[in-house]
Amino acid sequence: MLSGTLSVDALLERICSETRAQIAQRNIDNPLMIGIRTGGAWIAEHLHRELGLETPLGVLDISFYRDDFTQVGLNPKVQPSQLPCAVEGRHILLVDDVVMTGRTIRAAMNELFDYGRPASVMLITLLDLQRRELPIQADVVGGTLALGADQSIKLNGPEPLTLTIRQRD
Repeated sequence: MLSGTLSVDALLERICSETRAQIAQRNIDNPLMIGIRTGGAWIAEHLHRELGLETPLGVLDISFYRDDFTQVGLNPKVQPSQLPCAVEGRHILLVDDVVMTGRTIRAAMNELFDYGRPASVMLITLLDLQRRELPIQADVVGGTLALGADQSIKLNGPEPLTLTIRQRD
């Protein structure tokens, strides 16, 4: 079984290159990048800087939109979402660290649509753990990883960004 710390440099380079290509292919002008707090926001900061995007970076805190809110309770560090401009009619680059079941992305899209109707949403993720419970697929993926049932993954950061795979007790 895989365990330990993984470097994210190659994954970041891959999603940066692929995101740049997707923006050009789709002819997207001046997209709005939004990171999902916390790990997605850290990755979005890196991508935003590397891509040289003009519009300031946005951050979503989806705590109140989660469907497991009553089961796991509130994150003790709930912070407001920060969107630098309207999402109505904008091309959105939505960034998260790990896509697993699809539930976090569903919550993020619900919140986004409460702010308005974007022209499009491109989902960017560092890792895809491929354990879908909802039919959500990332457009740009740094890599895929199959974890054992007794393993979990955590992004540590923001500087340096590292992925840690842990054995559950």
